[in-house]
Amino acid sequence: MTSAPGVVRVAAGQAVAVSGDVAANVATAVRLVGLAASRGVRLLLLPEAFLTGYDEAAFAGTIPSADDLDGGWLTPLRDAAASARMVVVVSTPLQRGELRRLAMLVIGPDGAVTAPYDKQHVDSDEAAYFSDGTCGASIVVDGLELGLSICYDSSFPEHARDAAAGGAVGYLNSAAFFPGSAHRRDLALAARALDNGMYVVLAAATGACGEHRFVGGSAVFDPEGRPLARLGEEEGLAVADLDPAVVADTRAARTMHADRRDLGTRPPARLTS
Repeated sequence: MTSAPGVVRVAAGQAVAVSGDVAANVATAVRLVGLAASRGVRLLLLPEAFLTGYDEAAFAGTIPSADDLDGGWLTPLRDAAASARMVVVVSTPLQRGELRRLAMLVIGPDGAVTAPYDKQHVDSDEAAYFSDGTCGASIVVDGLELGLSICYDSSFPEHARDAAAGGAVGYLNSAAFFPGSAHRRDLALAARALDNGMYVVLAAATGACGEHRFVGGSAVFDPEGRPLARLGEEEGLAVADLDPAVVADTRAARTMHADRRDLGTRPPARLTS
């Protein structure tokens, strides 16, 4: 199963992660790579903090180090990506010197690993463990530029807008949503797609991890915010093709991306009665 020329098939994957058990979570990621390969996927995105599990006990403990990305702990996933000739984007807490960040690792189809992005909008529950990243980042897969983001980043329209302004035709978001947040999940990610006329790929945590439970909902949205593929809380993949021609056509018809204006400085409100 292959995609048309110029089109990149992506999958948003979700499965239960085990708090603090990096080896077990790497093994689960390897299993999802195999499933994605059987469906012709070129890029697999996994949820927020997937390699440690999203749980405070894991966050407070020893976490993977940016100085050890070539270490044996990640070898099974690197080998799986290389065997499938797939790009795997997976989030993990990451020790960067004295700083702790919520990061995205990108494993290339040759098995090489980089850590190009740290979450820029660390939310209040995470601030005790992690500091904010300092800049945005994108990757290029088969000629398509894709912006990187983690969970709360997607609540800020300017984050996706910055990626689109830099040339991104898609926005990858690794996330973890608690019960009661499904409405915000679906609204924010679809809005980021519509705002910018670009695809949005969401990989969301599911099931129980430590003290928490998550609601899944991984999805791929088209450039007008319509879901092309969506999961509930089950383990699996949401698979869809990203077509740059669809982005171009959407941006030509729905010109919000091009029509943004500098709104200047708003004067103080005047009292009227």
